[in-house]
Amino acid sequence: MKKTIIASAIAAATFSGAAMAGAHAEKNLPTVYGNIQYVLYHDNIDGGSSAVEHADNGSTLGVLHDHEIAPGLTGFFRLEIDRLGADDISTESTFRIDQAYVGVKGENFGQLWVGTSDTVYERAVTEISEFYEVAFLNQFVNYDTGEGDTVQYLSPNFGGLTIGAAVQINGDGDGQVDKKSYPWQLAAMYEVDALELAFAVDSNDGGRAYDGFNRVDSVNNENTYGLRASYNLDNLRLTGEFHTRKDVADTFGVMGVYTLGKNQFALSYELTQYDNNFVDADLADKDVDTVTLQALHNLSDHMYVYFEGYLGGGDNGVYGVADKSERSVASVGAVYYF
Repeated sequence: MKKTIIASAIAAATFSGAAMAGAHAEKNLPTVYGNIQYVLYHDNIDGGSSAVEHADNGSTLGVLHDHEIAPGLTGFFRLEIDRLGADDISTESTFRIDQAYVGVKGENFGQLWVGTSDTVYERAVTEISEFYEVAFLNQFVNYDTGEGDTVQYLSPNFGGLTIGAAVQINGDGDGQVDKKSYPWQLAAMYEVDALELAFAVDSNDGGRAYDGFNRVDSVNNENTYGLRASYNLDNLRLTGEFHTRKDVADTFGVMGVYTLGKNQFALSYELTQYDNNFVDADLADKDVDTVTLQALHNLSDHMYVYFEGYLGGGDNGVYGVADKSERSVASVGAVYYF
């Protein structure tokens, strides 16, 4: 359910005054955007289950707006819902607020916003796991600070360096975690010519919030640290990542993305090494890896189709079948967005 092209376009629109140019700017009207995403996939676990499914892969509908509060100061907001359930009229839809926030921005101080949105850690260092459309087997990076109840800040660009910070405010009776907590994240992103470097940390001082509909207790209170390096060579982008959390897991990943006209090709390898005291006994002291291939074609400025293949492996039992360690997913999909 990762919408790389869509997410990039919306992110640019959210924090850019240029997005309100033309007729919208003249009348100061909000921008409405959305997408319908369909996918047909085959998911097979060696020695276990096998399934074919036609599904909604994350269709969304949203609205955003900004306006000038004073010279050099702009206010903005965004509201987006997902889980539209557009694949089957007989299936009850479970609408969810995916992003909802308000904020202010200015050239001299950066941007500050509050509400529910992608976290600073995710924006800075989790490129690979957020890149693919279906993302069934991509490695999960273990950090606990959720996307809701957050106050976030992104600094101006200081000669290629941008600083991000976030704090989540969890009250006494907020969700299932009956205690106050103020988990925080910090990130630094540096760009020079074709090179990008990023570092981020999550304090993990509370339960995971807004992960689906429920909150669960944190695995432990150890920090999560993440590093990312990316390099752009004309039509080729190369990315490497590393994430670590003591007594939980280490995650590594490399990815290459090649663009050729209206086509995009991506290949990645990810590996997670779980510690021997990890809470999930099926994964404790085991390795899980994934090879992912994507071929995507843009039919127009508003529509694209894709194929994605995933091959998962690792130590025996990682997919719930004794003495087996292979899972494969093949998917084809189409997305229309505006």
